[in-house]
Amino acid sequence: MNNYNKKTFNNDLRTITVPMEHTQAATVLVMIGAGAKYEQEEQNGLSHFLEHMFFKGTEKRPSTLELASVLDKVGGEYNAFTGKEVTGYWAKVDNRHLDLALDWVSDILLNSKFESEEIQNEKGVILEELNMYLDTPMQYIEDLWEKLLYGDQPAGRLTIGSRENIKSFDREQLIEYLNNHYLAENSVVTIAGDVEVSDSQQKVKDAFEDIDTGTLKDKPAVKEEQEKPQTLIRQKDTDQTHLIVGTRGYDLFSPKRFAQSVLATMLGGNMSSRLFIEVREKRGLCYYIECSSETKTDSGYLAVKAGLDHDEINQALEVILNEFKEIREGNFSEEELQKAKDYLKGNLVLNLEASDEQATFYASQELLADGVLTPEQKIKKIEQVSKEELQSVAQELFQSKNLNLALIGPHEDKDKFESLKL
Repeated sequence: MNNYNKKTFNNDLRTITVPMEHTQAATVLVMIGAGAKYEQEEQNGLSHFLEHMFFKGTEKRPSTLELASVLDKVGGEYNAFTGKEVTGYWAKVDNRHLDLALDWVSDILLNSKFESEEIQNEKGVILEELNMYLDTPMQYIEDLWEKLLYGDQPAGRLTIGSRENIKSFDREQLIEYLNNHYLAENSVVTIAGDVEVSDSQQKVKDAFEDIDTGTLKDKPAVKEEQEKPQTLIRQKDTDQTHLIVGTRGYDLFSPKRFAQSVLATMLGGNMSSRLFIEVREKRGLCYYIECSSETKTDSGYLAVKAGLDHDEINQALEVILNEFKEIREGNFSEEELQKAKDYLKGNLVLNLEASDEQATFYASQELLADGVLTPEQKIKKIEQVSKEELQSVAQELFQSKNLNLALIGPHEDKDKFESLKL
């Protein structure tokens, strides 16, 4: 595993360097504490819209073509992403082109023009992105699930925003949001790969010398209230019903989050997991089924996601909920527990073979958590999950009043799904 090096400059900008052996790649990632959870209702979608606008031209590279050509000429990879709590911009290159990648990322973040004509043009692009998203139920079900959990608060709204908001955004709103969130104190610049620490730190300092400073505006805390099972259905003429069933869970600061992750893996983390075997292999009810554990700064959940024949939903739900009960009652072995833990540990090691994964691993923790866990420390936390702790977590989570079900499909009768019970 690799050692990481952190440095905080006088302007409060943080940089993390992760030297890696046996690679010729290098990744530059800038992660910012901005996303859908930071937006007021009339701003919903602004974080994502702003992300798009960083690729429209700078003073040095005035067009999308000129921006894209810079890294295309050296075979680089580059992109950006917007989530509920972070936005990230990255470039991955042959390490000989590290200076170019750093210059490119800093250029788009510090010198983008945000021209009104480009903003107007991009509205059409993002509206089509929204249409594509809504036509992809396997993906959209995840946001419908969060809408069910969190309702009309930032955590429950689409990251991409509403049609009305997308159409209404203007340059003034983008610049105001930029000035409030894209600040030194709210940013982490991570370089991972075949790099040298002190040299990389100096280059980051020089490249981001002009980053804005200021006082951060905190996001409103997520409010969670639930006293009985909840269901949300989006009626759509699909060939398959896509659903998520699960419970609220632990946040990023809870020591129980590691047990929740092991629990999700045991249930549906791989092809030998309980739900894959019981729902797909034994009964042939689905093509895909998986269970995931999500932890945010102030919320979390455990969710089972599947695509099913419209007429087989109740049978599949019965099997899924029965597996919840089995684990809650302690009907699993030490060997099964160890297998789930070993899967998580091995998967982490494999993921961190890549420089972009290393960058994301460290940057996200530095920005969101109360400290960085190294891979070795995270592996130790996973290994410490005991049979007793896992059952205790299952008993806390798997209660009838905690259950939630979101569906996309041609269903009109919500009542037939209302009797979720453990």
